[in-house]
Amino acid sequence: MLNVILCGAPGSGKGTQSQFIVEKYGVQHLSTGDVLRAEIASGSELGKKIDNIISKGNLVPDELMLGVIENYIASLPADCKGTIFDGYPRTVAQAESLTSLLEKYRMDAIMIDLLVDEQLLIQRLIDRGKVSGRADDNLNTIRHRLAVYHNQTEPVAHYYLHQGIYFPVNGNYAMPDVFIQIESIIDRETKR
Repeated sequence: MLNVILCGAPGSGKGTQSQFIVEKYGVQHLSTGDVLRAEIASGSELGKKIDNIISKGNLVPDELMLGVIENYIASLPADCKGTIFDGYPRTVAQAESLTSLLEKYRMDAIMIDLLVDEQLLIQRLIDRGKVSGRADDNLNTIRHRLAVYHNQTEPVAHYYLHQGIYFPVNGNYAMPDVFIQIESIIDRETKR
Protein backbone atom coordinates (compact mmCIF):
# COMPACT_ATOMS: atom_id res chain seq x y z
CA MET A 1 0.00 0.00 0.00
CA LEU A 2 1.32 3.42 -0.99
CA ASN A 3 0.71 6.15 1.57
CA VAL A 4 2.23 9.54 0.87
CA ILE A 5 2.23 12.47 3.26
CA LEU A 6 2.50 15.42 0.89
CA CYS A 7 3.71 18.58 2.58
CA GLY A 8 4.68 22.04 1.46
CA ALA A 9 3.83 25.66 2.03
CA PRO A 10 0.56 27.14 0.77
CA GLY A 11 0.91 27.48 -3.01
CA SER A 12 3.56 24.76 -3.32
CA GLY A 13 1.34 22.64 -5.57
CA LYS A 14 0.16 19.94 -3.15
CA GLY A 15 -3.29 19.70 -4.74
CA THR A 16 -1.94 19.47 -8.28
CA GLN A 17 0.72 16.90 -7.38
CA SER A 18 -1.83 14.88 -5.42
CA GLN A 19 -3.98 14.64 -8.55
CA PHE A 20 -0.99 13.47 -10.60
CA ILE A 21 -0.24 10.79 -7.97
CA VAL A 22 -3.89 9.67 -7.84
CA GLU A 23 -4.03 9.38 -11.65
CA LYS A 24 -0.77 7.44 -11.94
CA TYR A 25 -1.01 5.15 -8.90
CA GLY A 26 -4.77 4.82 -8.31
CA VAL A 27 -4.61 5.84 -4.65
CA GLN A 28 -7.19 7.73 -2.58
CA HIS A 29 -6.76 11.48 -2.01
CA LEU A 30 -7.43 13.01 1.36
CA SER A 31 -7.29 16.78 1.05
CA THR A 32 -7.98 18.16 4.48
CA GLY A 33 -8.53 21.54 2.85
CA ASP A 34 -11.32 20.10 0.66
CA VAL A 35 -12.87 18.29 3.64
CA LEU A 36 -12.80 21.47 5.74
CA ARG A 37 -14.14 23.65 2.89
CA ALA A 38 -17.00 21.16 2.40
CA GLU A 39 -17.84 21.45 6.09
CA ILE A 40 -17.83 25.24 5.78
CA ALA A 41 -20.06 25.07 2.70
CA SER A 42 -22.55 22.91 4.61
CA GLY A 43 -23.30 25.88 6.88
CA SER A 44 -23.09 23.76 10.02
CA GLU A 45 -22.03 25.19 13.37
CA LEU A 46 -18.77 23.27 13.02
CA GLY A 47 -18.37 24.71 9.53
CA LYS A 48 -18.84 28.25 10.86
CA LYS A 49 -16.24 27.62 13.56
CA ILE A 50 -13.78 26.21 11.00
CA ASP A 51 -14.45 29.14 8.64
CA ASN A 52 -13.65 31.61 11.42
CA ILE A 53 -10.33 29.85 12.06
CA ILE A 54 -9.30 29.38 8.41
CA SER A 55 -10.35 32.83 7.17
CA LYS A 56 -7.81 34.32 9.58
CA GLY A 57 -5.09 32.04 8.19
CA ASN A 58 -4.89 29.88 11.33
CA LEU A 59 -4.80 26.10 11.67
CA VAL A 60 -7.76 23.96 12.75
CA PRO A 61 -7.14 22.42 16.23
CA ASP A 62 -5.38 19.04 16.31
CA GLU A 63 -8.13 17.06 18.05
CA LEU A 64 -10.64 18.10 15.40
CA MET A 65 -8.30 17.20 12.53
CA LEU A 66 -7.32 13.82 14.02
CA GLY A 67 -10.98 12.81 14.23
CA VAL A 68 -11.47 13.75 10.58
CA ILE A 69 -8.39 11.72 9.58
CA GLU A 70 -9.33 8.63 11.60
CA ASN A 71 -12.85 8.62 10.17
CA TYR A 72 -11.30 8.76 6.72
CA ILE A 73 -8.80 5.91 7.33
CA ALA A 74 -11.43 3.70 8.96
CA SER A 75 -13.70 4.11 5.92
CA LEU A 76 -11.09 3.20 3.27
CA PRO A 77 -12.20 0.31 1.04
CA ALA A 78 -10.49 -3.07 1.53
CA ASP A 79 -8.95 -2.89 -1.96
CA CYS A 80 -7.47 0.56 -1.36
CA LYS A 81 -4.03 0.98 -3.01
CA GLY A 82 -3.04 3.76 -0.62
CA THR A 83 -3.71 7.36 0.31
CA ILE A 84 -2.29 10.79 -0.31
CA PHE A 85 -2.43 12.91 2.84
CA ASP A 86 -2.56 16.39 1.32
CA GLY A 87 -2.16 19.19 3.84
CA TYR A 88 -1.97 16.96 6.90
CA PRO A 89 -0.15 16.84 9.26
CA ARG A 90 0.55 20.55 9.78
CA THR A 91 2.12 20.36 13.24
CA VAL A 92 4.57 17.98 14.92
CA ALA A 93 1.79 16.93 17.32
CA GLN A 94 -0.38 16.03 14.32
CA ALA A 95 2.55 14.12 12.78
CA GLU A 96 3.00 12.12 15.98
CA SER A 97 -0.73 11.38 16.12
CA LEU A 98 -0.77 10.36 12.46
CA THR A 99 2.19 8.03 13.03
CA SER A 100 0.27 6.32 15.86
CA LEU A 101 -2.89 6.17 13.76
CA LEU A 102 -1.06 4.63 10.80
CA GLU A 103 0.56 2.06 13.13
CA LYS A 104 -2.91 1.23 14.53
CA TYR A 105 -4.10 0.46 11.00
CA ARG A 106 -0.77 -1.21 10.04
CA MET A 107 0.01 1.35 7.36
CA ASP A 108 3.43 2.71 6.33
CA ALA A 109 4.02 6.10 4.74
CA ILE A 110 6.64 8.32 3.16
CA MET A 111 6.72 12.11 3.42
CA ILE A 112 7.36 14.19 0.31
CA ASP A 113 8.10 17.87 0.97
CA LEU A 114 7.52 20.36 -1.86
CA LEU A 115 10.11 23.11 -1.43
CA VAL A 116 9.32 26.36 -3.25
CA ASP A 117 10.91 29.83 -3.03
CA GLU A 118 8.76 32.21 -0.98
CA GLN A 119 8.31 34.87 -3.70
CA LEU A 120 7.09 32.20 -6.10
CA LEU A 121 4.65 30.92 -3.45
CA ILE A 122 3.23 34.42 -2.97
CA GLN A 123 2.84 34.93 -6.72
CA ARG A 124 1.15 31.55 -7.18
CA LEU A 125 -1.31 32.27 -4.38
CA ILE A 126 -2.15 35.75 -5.64
CA ASP A 127 -2.69 34.34 -9.14
CA ARG A 128 -4.86 31.52 -7.72
CA GLY A 129 -6.93 34.06 -5.77
CA LYS A 130 -7.69 35.99 -8.97
CA VAL A 131 -9.09 32.83 -10.53
CA SER A 132 -10.67 31.01 -7.58
CA GLY A 133 -11.92 33.94 -5.55
CA ARG A 134 -10.73 32.23 -2.36
CA ALA A 135 -10.86 34.73 0.49
CA ASP A 136 -7.59 33.46 1.96
CA ASP A 137 -5.60 34.22 -1.22
CA ASN A 138 -4.93 37.92 -0.54
CA LEU A 139 -1.51 39.36 0.30
CA ASN A 140 -2.07 39.98 4.03
CA THR A 141 -3.56 36.54 4.65
CA ILE A 142 -0.92 34.90 2.44
CA ARG A 143 1.88 36.43 4.50
CA HIS A 144 0.19 35.29 7.71
CA ARG A 145 -0.37 31.78 6.31
CA LEU A 146 3.30 31.55 5.32
CA ALA A 147 4.38 32.71 8.80
CA VAL A 148 2.11 30.06 10.37
CA TYR A 149 3.59 27.48 7.96
CA HIS A 150 7.18 28.39 8.90
CA ASN A 151 6.45 28.36 12.63
CA GLN A 152 4.18 25.34 12.90
CA THR A 153 4.43 23.15 9.81
CA GLU A 154 8.08 23.35 8.73
CA PRO A 155 9.15 21.46 11.88
CA VAL A 156 7.10 18.50 10.62
CA ALA A 157 9.81 17.95 8.00
CA HIS A 158 12.40 17.49 10.76
CA TYR A 159 10.12 15.00 12.51
CA TYR A 160 9.88 12.86 9.36
CA LEU A 161 13.58 13.28 8.63
CA HIS A 162 14.28 11.64 11.99
CA GLN A 163 11.75 8.92 11.15
CA GLY A 164 13.80 8.17 8.00
CA ILE A 165 10.88 8.73 5.61
CA TYR A 166 11.51 12.35 4.50
CA PHE A 167 12.03 13.14 0.80
CA PRO A 168 12.49 16.76 -0.36
CA VAL A 169 11.42 17.82 -3.87
CA ASN A 170 12.31 21.05 -5.67
CA GLY A 171 8.88 22.55 -6.35
CA ASN A 172 10.12 25.65 -8.22
CA TYR A 173 9.65 23.98 -11.61
CA ALA A 174 6.59 23.50 -13.80
CA MET A 175 4.14 21.05 -12.25
CA PRO A 176 4.87 18.14 -14.67
CA ASP A 177 8.61 18.49 -13.94
CA VAL A 178 7.96 18.46 -10.20
CA PHE A 179 5.92 15.28 -10.65
CA ILE A 180 8.85 13.56 -12.39
CA GLN A 181 10.82 13.99 -9.15
CA ILE A 182 7.93 12.68 -7.05
CA GLU A 183 7.40 9.73 -9.38
CA SER A 184 11.06 8.77 -9.04
CA ILE A 185 10.83 8.78 -5.23
CA ILE A 186 7.59 6.79 -5.14
CA ASP A 187 8.81 4.19 -7.64
CA ARG A 188 12.08 3.74 -5.74
CA GLU A 189 10.44 3.53 -2.30
CA THR A 190 7.67 1.11 -3.33
CA LYS A 191 10.27 -1.34 -4.65
CA ARG A 192 11.94 -1.63 -1.23
